[in-house]
Amino acid sequence: MIKSLDIQYLKHFYRYASAYKKTALIGIAMMPISVAANLLFPWLIIVVIDDYLTAGQFDGLISIAVAMIAVLIVNYLADAVYSFCLKKTGHRTVFDIRAALFKRIVNLPRSYFDKTPTGVTLSRLTSDLEVIGESFVLGVLGLIKDTINTLAILIFMFFINWQLALVVLVVFPPVLYITQLVRNKLRAMYAITRSSLAKGTGYLQECLLGVKTVQLYGAEEEVESKYRGYTSEFMKAQLKTNKYDAALFSIITGITSVTIGLIIWYGSGEVAAGAVTLGVLIAFINTLEKVFVPLRDFSSQIASIQRSFAAFEHIEELFREPMEEEGKRLLAVEDVEKPLETFETLEFRNVRFRYNADSPYVLDDVSFILKQGDQLALVGTTGSGKSTIMRLINKVYTDYEGSILLNGIELSQIPKASVLKLFSLMQQDVFLFEENIHFNISLGNEDISDDAVVDAAEFVYAHDFIMDLPSQYEFRLKNSGGNLSGGQTQLISFARAIAQGGQVMMLDEATSSVDSITEDLIQKAIGRLFEEKTVIAIAHRLSTIRNSDLILVLDKGKIIERGNHQMLLDRQGVYAMLLNDSADIDNDIVLAS
Repeated sequence: MIKSLDIQYLKHFYRYASAYKKTALIGIAMMPISVAANLLFPWLIIVVIDDYLTAGQFDGLISIAVAMIAVLIVNYLADAVYSFCLKKTGHRTVFDIRAALFKRIVNLPRSYFDKTPTGVTLSRLTSDLEVIGESFVLGVLGLIKDTINTLAILIFMFFINWQLALVVLVVFPPVLYITQLVRNKLRAMYAITRSSLAKGTGYLQECLLGVKTVQLYGAEEEVESKYRGYTSEFMKAQLKTNKYDAALFSIITGITSVTIGLIIWYGSGEVAAGAVTLGVLIAFINTLEKVFVPLRDFSSQIASIQRSFAAFEHIEELFREPMEEEGKRLLAVEDVEKPLETFETLEFRNVRFRYNADSPYVLDDVSFILKQGDQLALVGTTGSGKSTIMRLINKVYTDYEGSILLNGIELSQIPKASVLKLFSLMQQDVFLFEENIHFNISLGNEDISDDAVVDAAEFVYAHDFIMDLPSQYEFRLKNSGGNLSGGQTQLISFARAIAQGGQVMMLDEATSSVDSITEDLIQKAIGRLFEEKTVIAIAHRLSTIRNSDLILVLDKGKIIERGNHQMLLDRQGVYAMLLNDSADIDNDIVLAS
């Protein structure tokens, strides 16, 4: 019934559930009480009919009736405590799995997000976990309880009359065979439904993020048609699962009715012959309901379990996804922190990098040295490898060839958290949270004081416009800063980089896609950075990096020119050509303004 892979999922679930063993044990302790009550009630029926009603004896009947009511109450209470405790354990466990899964997701390497749509990951974290929280807890725990109850009742049946019990057992082999057959079909269908739902969710998330583009180019029908394809695949698989589920339910219901008919037919003859008492026959029919109702429910329980195992497969994929530093030899914290308290040098030695084993190199034989207080500029056309160098330094990607040394230590051996203490990055793509401005600058870091937030905003000339906003630093941003101008969001992102306090500032085309006024403010802030910090800068406007100590000109992942501004200008090579193009663009901007 359960595959070895399913057992692994159960073990993974148990690792998290073990934190709530006490609550679970209270629930499990109710199980023998419930089973005992289920067995005691039909025995009392036999006593009432055979010892009292058939014999015409009514003295003491009230006491038996009270006992039967007490047994029912105990049964209901035991079932209620069992259900409450185990559901509580299950939902708390799912809560912990969700927290662990989210922690793992935000620490996955960039390569995972490059190959996996955001919506697919979102589906794993939401709908797949919801299925486990509902279907797995209810299905597995219900199946365990019903199985134990059924086995206990069958033993009780053999105890009171083994001939009638054999009639019941005749129908079990076909029920088990049909259940296993349908289970395999359900497993396959639920795998398809989970996969198609994840694809649909991913595409929906993509469309919602790009809805302005869709509307701008009138692509609503094309987008709707593609999304309908995903939902159609989900619907077809879902209808098939409903068909198998309904077939299993109806088959077991039919077998139940046939078995009860056989018991009545065979038992009546035995009663007439005096081999079986009327009380035993009635108790048997009453007990049959307790055997076949769980059997009938097995169909829905198995469907729930298959849904949860299909969801488990997707979630386990995330847990198996390798972390960027798993399996790598990292230095101990005490061996790293002291040498990295102050930035001294960063050296690339013959570094090569490609995103996949079968893709071309985006960096090829890159070498340079950055010393404390130096300003390094990266120049080149789009796709030349400038941003990739930044990402390697920040350990966004780690599978490089060659050597990258930070203060003489191989970068691959240094924990990412230790590296990020030294580097602050001003990104080209701005992302702001739907929180207030203070949070978006500090990112909730309690080590960054209110004064440090204000100082960072003043450094990038954002303080004045913030003070003009309602609530000022408590002003809440919406839709990734949609209630501010593009330039203002860029300044807040810049202030965030400053507030993090890294000794090396990395500027990834910080002035791209901003208005001329904001660009002037950013240029002034960059000028201050060049005077006060070690800087690594990528810039469209080459005027930004004229005073850099070292300028690297890249093309197709290779360094084709290196030197300071005057050296490269005298060479009259690619840098001089790019500088002339940049000057023409600047003049066009001035004329347009």
